[in-house]
Amino acid sequence: MTSILRSMYHIAAFSWYVFVVRSLAAKDGEELPAGIFAYGGPWKYLTFLNLVNLLQMSFFGLAAVNDLQPGKKSESTLNRCKDLLFSVFAFPVGMFVVLLFWTIFAYDRELVYPAAIDTFFPPWINHAMHTFVLPVLLGEVLVQPHAYPHTNYALAALGSVGLSYLFWILWVYLSVGIWVYPLLAHFSPAGLLGFFFLNMSVVTLLYLLGDKLNNHVWINSTQISFLSIFIFC
Repeated sequence: MTSILRSMYHIAAFSWYVFVVRSLAAKDGEELPAGIFAYGGPWKYLTFLNLVNLLQMSFFGLAAVNDLQPGKKSESTLNRCKDLLFSVFAFPVGMFVVLLFWTIFAYDRELVYPAAIDTFFPPWINHAMHTFVLPVLLGEVLVQPHAYPHTNYALAALGSVGLSYLFWILWVYLSVGIWVYPLLAHFSPAGLLGFFFLNMSVVTLLYLLGDKLNNHVWINSTQISFLSIFIFC
């Protein structure tokens, strides 16, 4: 893909996430269902953190800025940070949000996205947060290759972020007595621990999936290109 088309993709994705985040922020202050934005506002939801906090919006903004750099972008510190952000956080966490949300939603939506919310958030916002993230990430896999770090370091970073979010959820509950997600109220302490480890296992598998996809799309295609040149020369 040409650098111009790649830049257009990054700018379009960044602009989309800015629009979604602004739309969500505009809801703060409205008369929402009890507990939706209590204590911590939208910042207690993994979906919102995935959209803005060092993940989707931040990644595509960083990618768009990186595209504007002169010289060899692949050797720049900004490009290395971009690749790290995408490979370790944006892709696995973004895919995890989509997978977990729709799995629970299909079983019982009241456990993760109560029907009362539909009065305040139109369907397009729900899909913007929980559906469109997936094709946008897969599109990023196709538009450019990403350098993946050593697996042990990547998983250690993912684990640290996961623990931090778990402590944040527990802090919200201990502070105001409200679980971030209704589903969590159905677990015992041991069940919560098991649910957390299950989720981290899924995120780990999604990280490995991203690495495999990156290699399949770019390393294999590069090998095919070199083979084609060798045959026709």
